[in-house]
Amino acid sequence: MEISNIVNNVLEAWHAMSLIELIGVLTGVAGVWLAARQNIWTWPVSLVSVAMYVVVFYEARLYADMGLNAFYVITSFYGWYIWLYGGKGHAERKVSRISRKELAVLLVLGLMFTLGLGYFLENYTDADLSYTDSATTAISLIGYWMMAKKQLENWLVWLVVDVLYVGVYLYKELYLTSGLFFVFFILSVKGYLDWKKDLEKIPALNAV
Repeated sequence: MEISNIVNNVLEAWHAMSLIELIGVLTGVAGVWLAARQNIWTWPVSLVSVAMYVVVFYEARLYADMGLNAFYVITSFYGWYIWLYGGKGHAERKVSRISRKELAVLLVLGLMFTLGLGYFLENYTDADLSYTDSATTAISLIGYWMMAKKQLENWLVWLVVDVLYVGVYLYKELYLTSGLFFVFFILSVKGYLDWKKDLEKIPALNAV
């Protein structure tokens, strides 16, 4: 596709985009930027974004992503609480690493979730990209869980899922949302480097 055609498609998408998607995009970028800075405001801002995307993905027939964002609404409150009081003595939680055992469990659960949800969506709904949608949903759930626990490796998970989402949303002609996830990719790199720097200040937490 020529550059001019891509630009025209993006401009058309901008004009066609609903206010709901625009709010989701802006608060989504703000939420990830705040998370990279370990700012507690990431949670209320992100709550607005995920609520908007429940509607956006319903209209795009990406039901797994719709359900994912509905789940985010609930678990954002968990992350909010953990960041404030999940440390020793109910103090603010510090950056840590995920254990190999926990990571293995999450990967197995993610694979089972992908296969199960993908089969259901493929056979019992009119969902598009059933297994791809399910896989990105599973990976996102893992990343979100790890972020709520302030585990450094959550940013590596987001790097993978952001690349996948850019492709999925280009296919669905959600150009601004695809651009949003490219921005998320850049912010995930920054988040990983910043969190890693903070973790190195806490030698006792470096062991996996």
